Amino acid sequence: MNTPTTIATHNGSFHADDVFGVAVLRLLHPQARLLRTRDAAQIAAADFAVDVGGEWDAARGRFDHHQRGFAGARANGVVYASAGLVWAAHGPALVAQQFGLEDGALVQAIADSLDEALVQHLDRADTGAANAAPGLFGLSALLAQFNLPWDRRGTAEQDDAASQARFAQAVDLVTQLLLAALDQQRARHQGAQQVREAQALFGGRVLLLPRGGLPWRDVSAEMPDLWFVVYPDASDQQHQLHVVTVEPQSFQARKDLPRAWAGLRDAELAQASGVADAVFCHNGRFIAGARSLQGALKLAELAVAAPLDPK
Repeated sequence: MNTPTTIATHNGSFHADDVFGVAVLRLLHPQARLLRTRDAAQIAAADFAVDVGGEWDAARGRFDHHQRGFAGARANGVVYASAGLVWAAHGPALVAQQFGLEDGALVQAIADSLDEALVQHLDRADTGAANAAPGLFGLSALLAQFNLPWDRRGTAEQDDAASQARFAQAVDLVTQLLLAALDQQRARHQGAQQVREAQALFGGRVLLLPRGGLPWRDVSAEMPDLWFVVYPDASDQQHQLHVVTVEPQSFQARKDLPRAWAGLRDAELAQASGVADAVFCHNGRFIAGARSLQGALKLAELAVAAPLDPK
């Protein structure tokens, strides 16, 4: 009979980095046994040791960062905690497993994106480098709420049982979030490639996207001549024309839609634009729509030809 894989971490109060590391390893090893202990012999015998054991050796499954002399850090200077150590070693394998991907560059890009959005913020919180951070950092504070408050504590045996149950709840929560966040990152990278491959029209000023929801803002910096994108809306009842901004998070358009269209709908917009099935133009002139693709493309062509607003 094969001995089941054992994942060891410390008992007692837990933090996001040990919860996250265990969640990653349990996804890769669903039948693994979880051992929460500080017994050195049991930790040494485990297949993986997360946030405990005083060693960092990914090849041997050792992922601690508390030992004297530890100097592991990313290229950007963010020091590793156990979450990051586990993710650096096993994140790409989890990405490939979850999505059946064989493109190594895409797998690594997705893993790196999750590290940037989430994992390095967990590490910064655990190492004391930051009490707050952007991205999905708030997970650290949320997971801390699963620990026993002082007035819920009893005997050591009672506390250990309660802590085990709460740790399992925290791992379940992180597992769900991790899988959802990975799916978002996968979609973002694969969608960005569809944007790069989309048809450019009207001298490269308009990009015709095959579907709505694609992350064209992420790719727009690669296309400095692009002014507008056209795509079917989620209801498939119309096609929309959207401005491209000077930066992905900016509200300043590279070129606004024509001032004469601002705030008009249906017949009024059709008359002002000459596009019979035009539906609306937002008063802010950043988005407009038509019932047909041909109508949306005609709006785009007119918007490209319109004079630039004086700044």
